[in-house]
Order: sequence, then C-alpha cells, then structure tokens
Amino acid sequence: MCFFAMPMILGNILQQGYNVADTWVVGHYIGPDALAAVGSAFALMTCLTSVLLGLCMGSGVVFSLCFGKQDETRLERSICAAFLLVAMIAAVLTAAALFGVDMIIRWMNIPREITKITKDYLVLIFCGIPAVAVYNFFGAYLKALGNSVVPLVFLGISTVLNIGLDIWFIAVLKQETAGAAAATILSQYISGIGIGIYTIIKNKALRNALCHFKLKASSLFEIANYSLLTCLQQSVMNFGILMVQGLVNTFGITVMAGFAAAIKVDSFTYMPAQEYANAFSTFIAQNVGAKKNERIFQGIRYAVMTSLSYCIAASLLIWFLAKPLMELFIEEGEIAIVAEGVRFLHTVGPFYFGIGCLFLFYGLYRAVGKPGMSVALTVISLGIRVGLSYALVKIPSIGVAGIWWSIPIGWGIADLTGLFYFIRHKDEICGEQ
Repeated sequence: MCFFAMPMILGNILQQGYNVADTWVVGHYIGPDALAAVGSAFALMTCLTSVLLGLCMGSGVVFSLCFGKQDETRLERSICAAFLLVAMIAAVLTAAALFGVDMIIRWMNIPREITKITKDYLVLIFCGIPAVAVYNFFGAYLKALGNSVVPLVFLGISTVLNIGLDIWFIAVLKQETAGAAAATILSQYISGIGIGIYTIIKNKALRNALCHFKLKASSLFEIANYSLLTCLQQSVMNFGILMVQGLVNTFGITVMAGFAAAIKVDSFTYMPAQEYANAFSTFIAQNVGAKKNERIFQGIRYAVMTSLSYCIAASLLIWFLAKPLMELFIEEGEIAIVAEGVRFLHTVGPFYFGIGCLFLFYGLYRAVGKPGMSVALTVISLGIRVGLSYALVKIPSIGVAGIWWSIPIGWGIADLTGLFYFIRHKDEICGEQ
C-alpha cells in the first residue's frame, strides 16, 4: 500500500501545487486583498469539483472490483457508464457556475472591496471544470488498475507549467487574479488532455469501451450505487467547508487572508494521509473482488499504524514551523495576518490523527460496499463543525477561534462513530463468517 500510495501522494502534492502557486504569487506580487479573494475562490471551486471527484473515486472502486475479478466485459461497460456520468455532470456544473457567479459571490459574503477581483478569478477558474473532470476520470481508471505513476507524470508537467505561467501572467504581465486563474486552467487542460490521450493509446479495455460505446442499465446502476453516495460525501464535506468560509469572510480581509494561507499549509500537510487512505481503499476493493479476506484484515491493521505514525509526525512539524510556513505566503509587515494563520495551525495541527483515521474510515466503507456509512461520517463531522462554528463565534470571548476549534471536535466525534460501527460489523467488513 505504501509503494502504491507514494506516486498518489506525490501527485496530490503537485495538484495542491496549483493553488499553492497561486497563493504564493498572489500574496507576494499583488497583496492581502487578492490573497483573500483567491482563498475564497479555492473553497468554492473545491466544493463544485468535489462532485466530480466523488464520482471518479466511486467509479475507481468499481473499476478495481472488475480488475480484481478479471471481468473485462463488466469493466468496459463500467467505463462507458462512468464516462457518460462524468461528462454530463461536468457540463452542468460549468454552465451553472458561470451563470450564477454573481449570486455565488453575494452568498459567500465576499467584502465589497474585493468583489471585482474575486469575480475575475472565478469566471476563468470555472472554465477549467471540464479539465478537472477529464484528468480525474482517466487518473481514477489508471489508479484502479494499479498504475499511480502515469497520473503523477502528467500532473508534474502541468504543475511546473502552472508555476511558470503564474509568474509570467502576474509578475510580468501584471494581470492580477485573472492571470493566476488563466495559468491554472491552461495547466489543467494540458494535464487532462495528456493523460486522456496516453490512456486511450495504451489501454485496450478503455479504447474498446470508448470506441464501441455501449451502455447498460445495470452498469449505470452499479456506478451510481458506488459513485453517487461518494459524490454526496464529497459534496457535503466541501459544502460544509464553504459555509465555514462564508463565516470566515464576515471577519474581514485580515482573517480571510490568514485563513487562506493557513488552509493551504493545513491541507498540504494532511494530504498524504488522504491519498494513503485512497490507496488503502483501492487495495481493499481489489481484495474484496478477489475474495482474499485475510489480506483485507491485514490491510486495515497496517493502514492504521502507517497513517497514525505519519499524522503524529505532521502534527509536530506544524507546531514548530507554523510561523515560518505562514511567512512563505505573506509579505513582510503583515503581522496580524501571520498571527491569525499561526493560531489556526496551532489549534488544528495537533489533532491530525483525527483526520487521518477519518480518511481511513471513508476509504474502508467505500471499498466494502458501504458508501452510505462514509456519507454518514461526513455529515457528522461537517455538521458538528458548521454548527459549532456558528454557535461559538457568537461568544465574545471566543470569536473566530471557535471556527478553528470546531474542526478537530468534528473529526473526533465522527471517528468515534466510525469505530463503533466497525466494532459492531467487524466480521462482515473483513469478510469473516
């Protein structure tokens, strides 16, 4: 699992690099207003594309099951069903986002002084939704077959290009937030088109499926059964984050900018645990398909030990390096912004073991055919986070710190729920009779 996860982890680091590059360049070459705008846009784009990511993740589980059973006919039918669903949802999301951009900006409580630059960024970023769909569809297919290296290669090329274009558009051409968005979507399209061409040329099953496109109701139902609940999980998770972002926006540009930089550090730090959990999910799904029950139990045991070890190390790293990491994104002299970001990281960072365990629960229940449980854990985690955030900020002595503290509390309660369910259903989940 570790060897399989490493290219996925590196790939996600590169994918995070899209937004980190935007944040770094914007923070240094434009200023706090633009940093706040890009930070809010990142939360929104993540929420929208979470539907596509969930669909691709769920489809990847089905691909893994077919691959584990060596059922090529079912695999080809699943490819057609997944491709159709991804294409349709990408088209709907793009049209809806572009049409409703003004309404979205009002709903997110974007301060009036940064409304224009936020809109400039969003309009272009929304045009990249189809590219996100293409890359993640082909990436999910390759990973389901055990190839996590090729997605990494294409992502690496586009990330390097993104950073170069960021600097060119913003530092040289002075195009501000619109330049950052243009750099991102150009890089995303190169990544998506590149991996698509490669996969079609190299993979016979995929080529046969797309060249002789056939749909069956049973395949659509199977993809929907695995994917739609995963989509719901991802959407609920990111919609909750978006609601929190809207609450953060009410505290002004200083808090917005501090949160924008800190959340990049935060997501970058716990991301390896997330990708390891995705590799764990693929491993479990393949062994469910092959009916290798002993490997399922071993996989769970080793995954817990590995993920917790990483999360503890990450927590220590963030505790001691929070300020230097914040200063990577913020210009000298912005003391208040750095301080707010450090407060966020010192509140959330010590509890990364909570999100690490939660990611494993998500991957496990998705792989064993219980995606509804993953959705339930997401609703619990985000529901508590959003509810506590809106309640605690009303207490004058707590204020914005209540938003930060609600995050680890939500993780902890969801973890306890997931553990209780696992204990009650251990024999069924591990395939023991």
